[in-house]
Amino acid sequence: MEGFRGPHPPAGVPEPAVSHFNGMLNLDGHGNRGSGFPGLKKRGHALGSRSWIKIDQDGNSKILELDKFTIMRHCSLPSRDLRLLDPLFIYPSTILGREKAIVVSLEQIRCIITADEVILMNSLDGCVVQYMSELCKRLQTNREQADDLPFEFRALELTLELTCTSLDAQVKNLELEVYPAMDELTTSVSTLNLERVRRLKGHLLALTQRVQKVHDEIEHLMDDDGDMAEMHLTKKKQRLEAYALGDIYFQNDIPAETRVVSKSAPCSPVRTISGVQKLQRAFSNIHGSLMSSSSNDENIDQLEMLLEAYFAAIDNAQSKLFTLKEYIDDTEDLINIKLGNVQNQLIQFELLLTAATFVATTVAVVTGIFGMNFVASIFDYPSAFYWVLIISGFACVLLYFSFLFYFRYKKVFPS
Repeated sequence: MEGFRGPHPPAGVPEPAVSHFNGMLNLDGHGNRGSGFPGLKKRGHALGSRSWIKIDQDGNSKILELDKFTIMRHCSLPSRDLRLLDPLFIYPSTILGREKAIVVSLEQIRCIITADEVILMNSLDGCVVQYMSELCKRLQTNREQADDLPFEFRALELTLELTCTSLDAQVKNLELEVYPAMDELTTSVSTLNLERVRRLKGHLLALTQRVQKVHDEIEHLMDDDGDMAEMHLTKKKQRLEAYALGDIYFQNDIPAETRVVSKSAPCSPVRTISGVQKLQRAFSNIHGSLMSSSSNDENIDQLEMLLEAYFAAIDNAQSKLFTLKEYIDDTEDLINIKLGNVQNQLIQFELLLTAATFVATTVAVVTGIFGMNFVASIFDYPSAFYWVLIISGFACVLLYFSFLFYFRYKKVFPS
């Protein structure tokens, strides 16, 4: 047994086997990370490592290659939370408060915020680069200045700021395209203009869904005090450290004889803690809980004020999108009314042509009758042709105006 603790392998055990066994146990201090069998994949390396950017409280950043299992163990996060940050999956915007971290997935910014650092998914997207540079700049600038906001709130604030700014810029660009396109469509209803409006309407729908999700996520956090209290990581870390120091101080404050264990009863102490010490500890717990409750209320108010500012910004962007949608709907209604009016005019014109065709058919009937080969006394008078022509024309005109009077009487034509 003593041989396994030494620096050299025990006798009878081959050196390559022992070194391979030690290599399995020394993976980041844990022995359950991998397997010595070549056919099995290591847990946490099934999806491979990804590039992450680590930013500490001093504004220093560095690029790391981390696998999923390492991040889960370091931040105490379940696997389902890391799926929200995976670029291979499409998830809506989400902000989750966990025990030791805040999982943020807002647009292109996907990161894990702890009380000491920000682990940002590395990407060439402009929002990610801007977030990293701006956060490092603010942390380095405010290093010598006192800031009321803890580290995690400053990192979260920048995430919300860049997200709201990006969405608001996209809304403004969409406004610059939608209003001229709708005005042009109102003037000229063509296939090209209709295709352009259809494309802009699709962009509007997609952008509205993204803004709506961010809006709902911030509103959900503001409505739940428990979620906001869960996101104050610095206070929870300080509380855990205070509890640990209190337990150490309490153990050191107990007299030595109270820790002596009886030989006949090895599981129970000979002397118990005095009543005064129990009261002191009870009062300290009550005072600590009261102070923690008041501090939590203050922290909730602090975070709620931060969220309200960006909630107003995202709500303004959402209102602009709703205004755009209403403008598009109103323009579509106007175009439908115009098309309906044109269709009604075509129907009226068709009705007039039908009435004229009926009148002309009446003249054709008279012509057909007199064109037959029969003997009649009317053909003996040369002026009879003119009288038949005049009477037939007058009857046709009278019949046509009778149709018009009937259509106006029935309000088929506008008066």
